Amino acid sequence: MGFLEAAAENLQFLFISLVVVLSIVGVSELVERKILKDSMTRVKKTHFLTLCAMLGALATLLHLYDFPVPFLAPDFYKLDFSEVPVMIGAFYLGPVGGVIIELVKILLKLVVKGTSTAFVGDLANFVIGCSFVVPASIVYHTKKTRKMAIAGLVSGTAVMTVFGSMFNAIYLLPAFSKLYGLPLDTLVGMGTAVNPAIDSISMLVLLAVAPLNLLKGVLISGLTMVLYKRVSQVLHNAAQDGLTSGQKSQMQN
Repeated sequence: MGFLEAAAENLQFLFISLVVVLSIVGVSELVERKILKDSMTRVKKTHFLTLCAMLGALATLLHLYDFPVPFLAPDFYKLDFSEVPVMIGAFYLGPVGGVIIELVKILLKLVVKGTSTAFVGDLANFVIGCSFVVPASIVYHTKKTRKMAIAGLVSGTAVMTVFGSMFNAIYLLPAFSKLYGLPLDTLVGMGTAVNPAIDSISMLVLLAVAPLNLLKGVLISGLTMVLYKRVSQVLHNAAQDGLTSGQKSQMQN
């Protein structure tokens, strides 16, 4: 691949990444304004941004300690628990808050550690993370009960598993192959080393990507259910402390 062709490929990837980010933010904002407007937690804008920054920083720290699952997928697929603070933030602040926390996590990770996957892995982590967090928080915010929290987490896990698999097969793996100069057969071979039944991209996605996303969804969901009640009370108290008496009265009304 020549220099100009490589530059064009990178610019195209960056453009697509920007479109994806803006689309996710836009859809989340639309849902909040049109569907969830009466059920959103009201916090001051400065407090909203502060929470997003704090939870994003915590998510970054957890993201730095990712690890492979060698019995399930090739080493270039890794698992981490960074979606726990993202999901807690999305449950408290709404889908837009969740997307912003997810974006803060990725941007801080790039500043601290850079990228080892030509940004493909970072885009994947953001988009697939949002495919988990956004549906879960939308379902939860329709009626904030324990049952709806569970329903949201199950829905988010299902969407992430299906969407993550399709996104890998259709876009991410081909993009990784082009930007890194690795034939798709090489990526499939890495999967075959883990599971001999993996002999194509479709089987790599079906037998490695899907189970890994399902495992991640189950683990993050369990931790969120254990932690959210306690953490949300801390966030709520902090939000109340940041409001004037008039704003508190307006929220209670």
